[in-house]
Amino acid sequence: MSVVVAVLAGCGPALDPSGDLTDLGSGTSGGAKGGSGTGQGVNPLDNPDGTGPGLKAITSDKDRAKARELIDKVATKGRGSKTGYDRDKFGYAWADNVDDVPWGRNGCDTRNDLLKRDGRDLKYRSGSNCVIVSMTLYDPYTGKTIDWSKSHAAEVQIDHVMPLSYDWQMGASRWSESKRKQIANDPLNLIPVDGSTNGSKGDSGPATWLPPSRDIRCSYAVRFAQVALKYDLPVTSADKAAMLEQCT
Repeated sequence: MSVVVAVLAGCGPALDPSGDLTDLGSGTSGGAKGGSGTGQGVNPLDNPDGTGPGLKAITSDKDRAKARELIDKVATKGRGSKTGYDRDKFGYAWADNVDDVPWGRNGCDTRNDLLKRDGRDLKYRSGSNCVIVSMTLYDPYTGKTIDWSKSHAAEVQIDHVMPLSYDWQMGASRWSESKRKQIANDPLNLIPVDGSTNGSKGDSGPATWLPPSRDIRCSYAVRFAQVALKYDLPVTSADKAAMLEQCT
């Protein structure tokens, strides 16, 4: 699930692009795999850990068949109760003190790690190699390019592909706090996208919400399945059917 308030989280003052900037270009300092200059991102079938940038459309018949095979592995069940759900049950937003996920405990919060992974033409706060104050982002959900600055932070939000409330209802309510922190900060489950588009998603599964760009919907379904399989979470029957339909 996407948490709107979390767009303001970071390694320092949230909305201050403050004076001098350090331009480190579009590289990957801090460990993001694959570089930030890859334009429209990586095919999710080739990016099982989520450390490659973006989300590239799946177009070939061969890859779409692989996508359906992957989605077929996801278990199904009905949604459980939302009783007791709270974002804080998954740790504070964009925590760095998370074990067993890429870039955990690297000294930079999760939000900035994701902006670094997917953005290009990155500019950092002076003296920091963590806090990004401006960048260019290709948003796979809408197909548009966003020129983003921290002074308008909410224009880019980090989507939890498999929403946290959905996770809670499908089994995460019984998890340890440490495991819930993992799925909340795992780059496999996180994509920076247009803020208003992300705001329309809520905690919907693929049967009731899909990215506006039809070209990316199979890739989105694959990423949803990858998260479900990694964390041994089921999806609803309607969501699984919608996921398979995107890759036919």
